[in-house]
Amino acid sequence: MTEIREFHIAVDDADIDELRARLARTRWTDQVVGAGARYGDDVAEVQELARYWAEEFDWRAVEARLNAFPQFVTEVDGTNVHFLHVTSPKPDALPLLLIHGWPGSVMEFVDVVEHLRDDHHLVIPSIPGFGFSGPTTQTGWHSGRVAGAFAELMARLGYRRYGVHGNDAGAIIAPQVGQADPEHVAGVHVTQIFSFPSGEPAEMEGLTEEDYRRLGVLQNFWESMSGYAKLQQSRPQNVAFALADSPVGQLAWTMQLMGEPAVTKDFLLANVAIYWFTGTAGSSARLYYEDAHREDQPAQPTTVPMGVAVFPDDFQTIRRFAERDHHNLVHWSEFETGGHYSGHDSPGLLAGDLKVFFAKM
Repeated sequence: MTEIREFHIAVDDADIDELRARLARTRWTDQVVGAGARYGDDVAEVQELARYWAEEFDWRAVEARLNAFPQFVTEVDGTNVHFLHVTSPKPDALPLLLIHGWPGSVMEFVDVVEHLRDDHHLVIPSIPGFGFSGPTTQTGWHSGRVAGAFAELMARLGYRRYGVHGNDAGAIIAPQVGQADPEHVAGVHVTQIFSFPSGEPAEMEGLTEEDYRRLGVLQNFWESMSGYAKLQQSRPQNVAFALADSPVGQLAWTMQLMGEPAVTKDFLLANVAIYWFTGTAGSSARLYYEDAHREDQPAQPTTVPMGVAVFPDDFQTIRRFAERDHHNLVHWSEFETGGHYSGHDSPGLLAGDLKVFFAKM
């Protein structure tokens, strides 16, 4: 089935009313006095965001903003793929495929559209199992299979040469699109390269003080913030029951990674609400399990031209290890401001780097 159908977001009033009723009936957990966020999300902060969600957050404004873009859905490899498709006034503009992460959504890129649409056709899909693509119903939807589905989507749209950008999980999927479709991918740009030391002592020789600082950031994240990944890699269904039943559970689960200072309340809650209304907490978590258990783990370095933009309040990519895994790393930018959701907090910087990189292609 290759039909591409128009898509329009319209959550029922009854679903919004039920959400507010569930928020009002929340059974709150306790917290050690004075603990703050030492054990995880601070209860008082979650309570305030839940109150804002129920009383002030405007879901209809989110709908209107997304519905202002042309949206479509098509079936690829047995599952639905939802996407925004914004075309440039220049017929020969280079198309860009922009891939979000977890616990993000297509909301990650709505602020960069105006910066890019004059020079590029933009395809912004919801990862299968995420958001408006809806839950996946088969096993095996790992990042490589997603990459293949996105390559098929671009072919179905008639794009024979295109660029790819990814953030977070999208930064894992994007290079695999280049591996799956090297004849048509002009280049791959990411905001993180998840390359780590292999354990070989020779790899550590000559690392700079800055490299060791970045290793420290990564180690601290793994030791204090990676519990969500370990659970979703091993038993994603366990947490899915709670997230599917409790909007505050979904909120707190998302806050652990999206609750950074540069992220606005409305952006955070727009992403949380998308997962809630589409019922994709469990299927999105399964991406971690599928990647951890896939038999055909990527083993060869990528060769499609690669660019990376490093933002200071984000994952700290280390160039030596990135070049080990990506043999055509031709563009490297370092910024003084910006976080993990740079498309939201620094859209001009991200879009500018995309323009510079893809102008080289």
